[in-house]
Amino acid sequence: MIEGRGYDSNIYIFEDVVVDTGTGENMGYIKDSIKKAGINPDDLSLIVNTHNHYDHTGGNRCFNLEVAMHSDDVESFERGDDEATVASMFGGSIEGMKVDKKLEEGDKIHDFTVLHTPGHTKGGICLYNGETLISGDTVFAGGGFGRTDIGGDVNDMQNSLEKLSKLDVKYLLPGHGPCTSQGSRHIKMAFDMAKMF
Repeated sequence: MIEGRGYDSNIYIFEDVVVDTGTGENMGYIKDSIKKAGINPDDLSLIVNTHNHYDHTGGNRCFNLEVAMHSDDVESFERGDDEATVASMFGGSIEGMKVDKKLEEGDKIHDFTVLHTPGHTKGGICLYNGETLISGDTVFAGGGFGRTDIGGDVNDMQNSLEKLSKLDVKYLLPGHGPCTSQGSRHIKMAFDMAKMF
């Protein structure tokens, strides 16, 4: 895990995969953190974006890697829609960025399975390996969940959190904030909170 700085999302690396890349504003810190972890950047081959928001995708252009994203978030991303990707909120742009692989529910990335979890965006995903959930902005430690007012949908979020609440999650690795080793408890808290909307 590379903890997000400023507006950057957290970044996770497993095997040859980078999950999310932040805004691109703190790339020196990110690349130094990768090297300090003993990872050779040349061994990385794929970026998986948990959704198309700029604070998770802006750094994509700083890596020369293939990019994978859920198909429901690709169109607005590739057309450079700075509103849908909230790049304009961060004073940035995603113009000219491309996606090489469109992900769908059930796709495998090494030991992790792609779970389509719309709510924060239409194409939000989590990655789950039976113990660890990399959750993007679907759910956070402490029972929080991603905003639904910037391209999302509260009913979708409720359904996604219900789906996640049925999993046995030990380690919850969210898009922002701290991780927790009591993942299922925090997901259930978020689901209970979402049901009140």
